[in-house]
Amino acid sequence: MAFKLVVFVALVAAVRAGVPYGYSAPVAHVAAPVAYAAPVARAYIAEPHAPAHYDFGYAVNDPLTGDSKSQHEVRRGDVVQGSYSLIDSDGTKRTVNYAADPHNGFNAVVHKEPLAVAVKAVAPVARIAAPFHGYAAPALHANYY
Repeated sequence: MAFKLVVFVALVAAVRAGVPYGYSAPVAHVAAPVAYAAPVARAYIAEPHAPAHYDFGYAVNDPLTGDSKSQHEVRRGDVVQGSYSLIDSDGTKRTVNYAADPHNGFNAVVHKEPLAVAVKAVAPVARIAAPFHGYAAPALHANYY
């Protein structure tokens, strides 16, 4: 029942809002037509299609970690040629030469070669122990929560 009362009061308030002060006759209001904007057709100007041409290459040789790899690739239009090499976990160097074109598709040739490992002879080193003074530095502990 309270809902009906609220709706009735809102309706009366809406009607009274359209009536000028001191004028008792109802004023007819006609809703203005809703403006509709048609979607704007966008004309995209196609850029002339130029075939891709690039040369790309990189190399990594880190003696500290032993990471050694390289790649080089050349593209002229739809023809791609390149190669990459890396050191596999078994100690061999893998080199892959590849080519791709619309007529032959993708072709790759893999070569594996063992790496030449130089063994250095190390002379024994005499080690002298530092004198022990009976003091150990306190250990640092990190607490993670």
